Amino acid sequence: MAYTALYRKFRPDNYDDVKGQEHITTTLKNQITSGRVGHAYLFCGTRGTGKTTVAKIFARSVNCENPINGNPCNECAACKAIAAGNSMNVIELDAASNNGVENIRQIVEEVQYRPTTGRYKVYIIDEVHMLSISAFNALLKTLEEPPEYVIFILATTESHKIPITILSRCQRYDFKHISVDVIADRLKELADIENMQIEDKAIRYIAKCGDGSLRDALSLLDQCEAFSIGKALTYDMALEILGAVDTDVFSNMLRAVISEDTISCMKLLEEMVNYGRDLSQFVIDFTWYLRNMLLIKTSEGAEEIVDMSSEKLESLKEEARLLETDTIMRYIRILSNLSNQIKYSSQKRVLIEIALIKLMQPAMEVDYESLKNRVSNIEKKLENGILVKNVSSAERTNNSDDSVTTENVKKLEVALPEEVKAVADNWGRITAGITGHLGVCIKRNRLSVDENGTLCILYPSNTDYEMDNKEDKIEEIKNAIASAIGKDVNVSLKFIGNDNNYQEKYMEVGISRINFEVEESDDDDDEEDF
Repeated sequence: MAYTALYRKFRPDNYDDVKGQEHITTTLKNQITSGRVGHAYLFCGTRGTGKTTVAKIFARSVNCENPINGNPCNECAACKAIAAGNSMNVIELDAASNNGVENIRQIVEEVQYRPTTGRYKVYIIDEVHMLSISAFNALLKTLEEPPEYVIFILATTESHKIPITILSRCQRYDFKHISVDVIADRLKELADIENMQIEDKAIRYIAKCGDGSLRDALSLLDQCEAFSIGKALTYDMALEILGAVDTDVFSNMLRAVISEDTISCMKLLEEMVNYGRDLSQFVIDFTWYLRNMLLIKTSEGAEEIVDMSSEKLESLKEEARLLETDTIMRYIRILSNLSNQIKYSSQKRVLIEIALIKLMQPAMEVDYESLKNRVSNIEKKLENGILVKNVSSAERTNNSDDSVTTENVKKLEVALPEEVKAVADNWGRITAGITGHLGVCIKRNRLSVDENGTLCILYPSNTDYEMDNKEDKIEEIKNAIASAIGKDVNVSLKFIGNDNNYQEKYMEVGISRINFEVEESDDDDDEEDF
């Protein structure tokens, strides 16, 4: 006899076996026992959460000769015929491959005829969002006023693609992601029935990999069991079969990132490639690892919702103390974007390497979190004296006190005209981290340069000018520019009034209007890509 996959073998045949969707199964059972059965239902939710299973149970329940508290008896002729797929009363349609208007017109013609046996004809249309607009329109009238012996059950993973005219005619039920605990309990129950030897830790990991889908988790369990026939399935085996990575690798990778050790990061990635680990899964799991760290750092009692051993938890807490909250959030954002990029990429490893370098080099980005991360790194270096010049013994002798003055700190070079142009071209990104009144005005107002190479921000409003023309605010603008290009640019705020004759106003404040068009230099090395 052919082998039957676990998710098919243990497909529920009554509402009580449907896990994680009690809010739906209870409602449907009550409708059947009270005789308040609707004519159209819409089942929404991600894959593997029980939409089609519940639809088939409902079809049996409404036609069952001896229902038990809303559940089908599964013993009468109607229940057996529907379960075997031989009943003419239950018609299943896959809208992904039958999405034309002619398929729906056939249904419209068929509903005119009463069922030969049983009370209801039930039409189950799976992936209904794949129907064409013409098909939806053909279904509309029949869906609104079907014969009393017809029930429509529409199932979809993308309810937002269904026309509102269809949605308004159906009772909508949203199937939730099934929790890891519920999936793990079900896997343990079925493993005992199948006499599988499997570690609890492995079961929980498989349940987590199911990502809220019991069907996916059962398929993964099936795959792992096939590998370990005749011996116990361990956690390490599950990791190897599913191409996953142990949390120790994430810890080592994160510490290498914190230390800005590019070579170590590349070696760890090389090891994962050599062991055949799934790189997409690595990115997902690494993101989840950082998510757990963020919870530990920002919430009290987060240990209760972080699925991790006490030993691993202590290591995670130690690493959380090494990073700022904004830095962890930046890491999560970069990895989340990476997860979307590598989904269909043939160069997954290269994209991951670039992302790891981004984690270590916030200078590669100009968003607020990256700038804040860079400032934090500079502060740490200043604390360690990295940016301070060494003072010779002679200088110490001549100095009345042995302290290092601010004159010994390295100064930034003054920006060249080409670099000032680059600042103007990227003004929105450079000043993205400046908020409040100052941030609004400097992005809205026009820019110019005076004869001394000072970048001028032109204010038509005297009120705005007086609010922003302060030393600390000008310094904030200069720091944002310095963080972006690593050089010093003189900045000045100029009041030009509300007159539309900008040329005269420019002359009044002693500056000339320019379009930031700089003559091309003969030396290509002087130009800098920003």
